[in-house]
Amino acid sequence: MGAVILSPIPFRGALQMLPADKNLSCPDCVSPPAIGRRDFIRVLSTSAAALAIGGLTPLQKARAARAEKQAQAEALVFELYKSMDGDQKKKLVLPWDAGGKGGLPARLHTVNAPVGKSVIGLEYDKKQTELLDRIFRSICNGEEGYKRLSRNGKFDNSGSFESSGALIYGEPVEGKKFSLVFASHHLTLRVDGNSEEATAFGGPLYYGHSPSGYATTNVFHSQTKIVTELHNALDEKQRKVAVMPGKWMDEHGKMKVPGKDTKVPGLSFAELAKDQKELTEKVMKELVSPYRKEDGDEVLEIIKANGGFEKLSIAFYQEGKTSDKEPWTYWRLEGPGFVWSLRALPHIHTFVNITSKLA
Repeated sequence: MGAVILSPIPFRGALQMLPADKNLSCPDCVSPPAIGRRDFIRVLSTSAAALAIGGLTPLQKARAARAEKQAQAEALVFELYKSMDGDQKKKLVLPWDAGGKGGLPARLHTVNAPVGKSVIGLEYDKKQTELLDRIFRSICNGEEGYKRLSRNGKFDNSGSFESSGALIYGEPVEGKKFSLVFASHHLTLRVDGNSEEATAFGGPLYYGHSPSGYATTNVFHSQTKIVTELHNALDEKQRKVAVMPGKWMDEHGKMKVPGKDTKVPGLSFAELAKDQKELTEKVMKELVSPYRKEDGDEVLEIIKANGGFEKLSIAFYQEGKTSDKEPWTYWRLEGPGFVWSLRALPHIHTFVNITSKLA
């Protein structure tokens, strides 16, 4: 799916598209198992009962804590939905299975701007905008997580939170499936109370920032830095397998999640030395760090359910000109039910899809 283009809207910050390196492709700018939604109440009630008699395993405690944290964000979405009038619901609430391009439901698309007429500052009143801000912050990992996901509060070229979009799919009431989707320049993020079962983050993630991924001014520079550390930790023999030419293709709707027996390119995690494995796990922790801890824990659970890190492979792709300081253009960590595709040049674009529903 290509980037959604809107008619002009009032931005607080000027929209400035950076010139692309002609040697690098940038299609977007050129134009286990999770706790199911229906299990929320069951998990919380059984957790309370177990606590009363002092019996919860560490995993049960972790899942119960995650469910409770996610339920807090869910409650805010319920509150938002109740505050909406009939005209808003007609415009801003779509069916759970609303059709989209490429055979995917619209709620699972990643986009590069508000969808249709969903601009927060134009379609929601002041109290609802404040509530949406609280919801957005609730899925960030504290102020540092918010700083990164909001791109220093500017939402990249969107200029502000109010210039971002928010759409609801389904019906945010107890017992029903729903997904609140935030969309702005270089960002698609969801709150769905685990309605999309066995899937991290409620569906595919998209995030980015306009500066080069190697520049310290990029809020995701720490991700580029630690991935480069992993690249530099490989020996010559490993690089022959892990480093390869490649043209960036992971635009919206193009990224396929590997199935159970799908062979993926790159160097297998199983072939890494102990210290390299530990570094790869640190990379994973850094990648999920902007999001609330509960979501990061869910990612690790799904990796484990799909066979563990041993089933994943790493690959560094070189498109256009590279150097010792900027040795790769984009990087992929992928395996059964898992893709984290991070592009650093000409600027950060990242697509993520993680599920334990394997083909």
